[in-house]
Amino acid sequence: MRDYEVVIGLEVHAQLRTKSKIFCSCSTQFGAGPNENTCPVCTGMPGMLPVLNARAVEYAVKMAMAVDCTVNRRSLFARKNYFYPDLPMGYQISQFELPVAEHGHIVIHTEKGEKRIGITRIHMENDAGKNIHSATDNASYVDLNRAGVPLIEIVSEPDMRSAEEAVAYLKSLRAILVYLGICDGNLEEGSFRCDANVSIRPRGQEEFGTRAELKNMNSFRNIQRAIEYEVERQIDLVEDGEQVVQETRLFDTAKGVTRSMRGKEEAHDYRYFPDPDLLPLIIGEEQMVKWRSELPELPEARCRRFQEELGLPGYDALVLTAEKEVADYFETALAAYNEPKKISNWVMGEVMRELNDRGATLAECKLRAQDLARLVKLVDDGLVSGTIAKNVFKELFETGGDPEAYVKAKGLVQISDTSAIEGLVDEVLAENPSEVERYKGGDKKLTGFFVGQVMKKSKGKANPGLVNQLLAKKLG
Repeated sequence: MRDYEVVIGLEVHAQLRTKSKIFCSCSTQFGAGPNENTCPVCTGMPGMLPVLNARAVEYAVKMAMAVDCTVNRRSLFARKNYFYPDLPMGYQISQFELPVAEHGHIVIHTEKGEKRIGITRIHMENDAGKNIHSATDNASYVDLNRAGVPLIEIVSEPDMRSAEEAVAYLKSLRAILVYLGICDGNLEEGSFRCDANVSIRPRGQEEFGTRAELKNMNSFRNIQRAIEYEVERQIDLVEDGEQVVQETRLFDTAKGVTRSMRGKEEAHDYRYFPDPDLLPLIIGEEQMVKWRSELPELPEARCRRFQEELGLPGYDALVLTAEKEVADYFETALAAYNEPKKISNWVMGEVMRELNDRGATLAECKLRAQDLARLVKLVDDGLVSGTIAKNVFKELFETGGDPEAYVKAKGLVQISDTSAIEGLVDEVLAENPSEVERYKGGDKKLTGFFVGQVMKKSKGKANPGLVNQLLAKKLG
């Protein structure tokens, strides 16, 4: 990067999957009608008092434990004062001097290997509402359904040095949240979103450069695009003799550029002070022990287990454990047919390819994991060829069902009768005398041609192993 080092820190906001909001009993359900899930507390009516959601505290602490943070047994809620149309109280209830947790880390995997990224702090706060701008009506509307939804903000150290590292960090963080079951990780719906602080400095310099904060990034791809653009923008400014201004910038997804939104606020701009309506949050030892005992196996541990106990390559283990639903599907299939590498190949190959092609999730795949295992076993048992099995998978992805019953009903059972295949081989050799002569003259690449012709005649049902054996015998 043209003698400059990139410095990136991320502030991630994760909506917690509680049934009610953080300081009132309103539903957190996404997709309700405008301002349907509201009450006097979350709409900021005078005289209303907040009551802390205990489940939100549990989820925040479990996330802190999962990323090796120190959980503060005593933390404070503070008022963060600023005015937005979608912030009805005129302030956000957050945590400042004493957050719920501090000083953690996660390990990310990059092309250059593993890298440790520090986590400065995790604090709890309430979400704001949402402004909806209508060009048709030439008006803006405010929907307060989201106001008061519980958030944790996870603030990283400025340890990332490229857009790729930033995306790897975000994917790892999202995976942990989903494995814990405390956030659905949906970027498009805004339940997992981030702001990126990006700066550059001459390579070798210890002092940080002036940072810009990037907002409005709703996918991993857009996060990477925004950071890459911002890095180039800052380098161009410096090389032209101009200064980078500390500010907040929005990412224009259509044009692929960042543009200035406002000057970047500092802590003193928000006039933080302890919230007088909320007592200090005290977390007891008994509660800590209980919550730690409830932590599930997390992605990093599951990845290690897949390698150490199942003998999978590191790449396979990383891919399979990146999404909890994929790892669960793999393990369910493995329980039905204990062939780790073969099941891994099918999940990473056919299953994930079909999901990507359709833009679908595993919840939309009608073929149960146990039935995928049966399909893999059908190939191993010689009942169907690998090619036919892949076609069967595509069909059953949409409908589900027993692969063996489907194969037999459709007449797709593999031909393993030697005499039947021998007849097909004889026909192919008789129909292609010139290719036979070339083969015998040393052109061994024609083996693939002959196999293909036999498979074509058998409509893909001939056992490929037998076809190769008989061809080798006939051609000498």
